[in-house]
Amino acid sequence: MFHVVLFQPEIPPNTGNIIRLCANTGSALHLVRPLGFDLDDRKLRRAGLDYREWARVQVHDSLAAFHTEIQPRHTWALSTRGTQTCADIRFTPGDALLFGPETRGLPDAVLDALGRDAVLRLPMMDHSRSLNLSNTVAVVVYEAWRQQGFDGAC
Repeated sequence: MFHVVLFQPEIPPNTGNIIRLCANTGSALHLVRPLGFDLDDRKLRRAGLDYREWARVQVHDSLAAFHTEIQPRHTWALSTRGTQTCADIRFTPGDALLFGPETRGLPDAVLDALGRDAVLRLPMMDHSRSLNLSNTVAVVVYEAWRQQGFDGAC
């Protein structure tokens, strides 16, 4: 379906929640090093419950390694600096949805390499800074899946 890519994630419970989300939506989860935690961290396990066994999780040494190995159809980055929203574009199965570290977001070099047309944002009220990473991933994954008619859902 879709590839959820967490670039240098820092907070174990967020990643645990995203593991659970990916297991329930059929999305693959890709973690790009360095990680701010060990994969056996108890907070990660607690947030992910027993969904880890149903989720497809891969760890990559770099974003370039992810792209070389997976070759997604398209990569969409999420950033508060995006110019269009996830409702403005059409997702296709096989797309990668790229999210940055919780405390700093995606670096400008990553956003520039993708091209500003590939940088999306979620609408927020004025003076809002950002949303929680796992909430952002959930909104984007469900929008992408909705556009596919929730293919495969029961």
